[in-house]
Amino acid sequence: MRIQKQAFTLVELIVVITILAIL
Repeated sequence: MRIQKQAFTLVELIVVITILAIL
């Protein structure tokens, strides 16, 4: 569960960075 949650957080962070990069 820890790895899954950590991985999800990492993916979420990448998505946010990608959105900021597009903007």
